Amino acid sequence: MTRALITGITGQDGSYLADLLLQKGYEVHGIIRRASTFNTSRIDHLYADPHINGVRLFLHYGDLSDSVNLVKLLYDLKPDEIYHLAAQSHVRVSFDIPEYTSDVTGVGTIRILEAMRETGIKPRFYQASSSEMFGKAQAVPQTETTPFWPRSPYAVSKVFSYWATINYRESYGLHASNGILFNHESPRRGETFVTRKITRAVAAIKHGLQKELFLGNLDAKRDWGYAPEYVEGMWRIVQHDAPDDFVLATNETHTVREFLETAFARVDLDWKEYVKHDDRYERPAEVELLIGDPTKAKKFLKWEPKVRFAELVQIMVDADLEALSGRFAREHLGRMP
Repeated sequence: MTRALITGITGQDGSYLADLLLQKGYEVHGIIRRASTFNTSRIDHLYADPHINGVRLFLHYGDLSDSVNLVKLLYDLKPDEIYHLAAQSHVRVSFDIPEYTSDVTGVGTIRILEAMRETGIKPRFYQASSSEMFGKAQAVPQTETTPFWPRSPYAVSKVFSYWATINYRESYGLHASNGILFNHESPRRGETFVTRKITRAVAAIKHGLQKELFLGNLDAKRDWGYAPEYVEGMWRIVQHDAPDDFVLATNETHTVREFLETAFARVDLDWKEYVKHDDRYERPAEVELLIGDPTKAKKFLKWEPKVRFAELVQIMVDADLEALSGRFAREHLGRMP
């Protein structure tokens, strides 16, 4: 049985990756941070259904700032594959906490790579790189050879991790690869990210629970895909015979405004009646245009996205509408005598 270790298993990508690996018969281990409240909602369904999990999902307390713990964990587990997804991943927040972002998102990758070297194990390693590394894009669309121009502490940290992964691959012969993933969304997307912020607001406004939605730059253009398809791409990168670096993207770009229009249209509302601008959500340095070319992934990994923009927005809006409807039903039942 193949044993995989996932950092960031409680996040959007980590939870979908755990789903995928368990379906493939893996033994899955995840690192979670200790908190005073439960933060495992995205993977709770795996424990609720023993037919999915059996006894093949295990969680371990740890932190990317604790190198000793990482070394001990790798000594004990000796995983066959490591998927490094954990990070402080909110771009706007990275401007507010740049030192923490750099330590966790950047140096945290070095700590894992060093733990691999220290223990002497040879797992296949996946580093979650980001389209934000392209920042002030030097070519359109962006490929594996496009120069980086990061525009946030988060993006700078991801560039550090990208080159650290390549350096350890070349210096120590590790099977270490980067997946340069463009924006990928889902109903499990964090509620502070713009796409989920929009779809939750659409559902709340439709149900009469919210009157306004405050956003920043509506002209930013992004390449948006569907997260479950992108974790399949991660797995394919790790299975590739030779370690390498791949762009995963849809090769389509849409503005935040288009996302708004599509989301509100799903519930027959005009977004202009509800959306207000707020300077607090503007970045000090904006990334205006990101669009990726996944030709290399299609050629070598046989990977390409199937869910396109309009369907993605529909999936997310419908999920948030259903979640609110379910909440109303539960509250109604709770008030029944």
